[in-house]
Amino acid sequence: MKNWVLKLVLPLTVISFGTFTKWWYALPVDAPDTMFTGFPLAYTCPGWHTSLSLQIFVTEFIIDILFYFLFWFIIVFFISRFLTKLKTNIWVTIILWSISGLFIAFGTLLTANNDNIFYIKRPYEMEVLQTGYEFIWQQTERPDYNKYFPKDK
Repeated sequence: MKNWVLKLVLPLTVISFGTFTKWWYALPVDAPDTMFTGFPLAYTCPGWHTSLSLQIFVTEFIIDILFYFLFWFIIVFFISRFLTKLKTNIWVTIILWSISGLFIAFGTLLTANNDNIFYIKRPYEMEVLQTGYEFIWQQTERPDYNKYFPKDK
């Protein structure tokens, strides 16, 4: 079991975490409309104090990572237990860890910005206006704010 957790589950967790996510268009209390990111919980959003900064919510981030890990653990466990014994080729392991290493390196670069703000838990409530799912190669357009709050005439 330890063998396929290290060879399959951990790299698949990192790759899927970096590839598939959910976006949340929301109105935080006393803040501008914002696009949050994270699945199943929103764990990051742009910083409001300066451009290219992020607000990162650590508790939500850990819950999201555990969610992805448990998903892949259950999938691999059931395949190994009920369908076929999993034997991973060394090249598959090298490729998976190489790709996940790139995701880890890129994520480390993003979070190493001195302007980022880290919170243990999101310190404000938010009203979610719209959500959707996306892959890393998709570009999500910010929804029209006036659709939700039309200007008075």
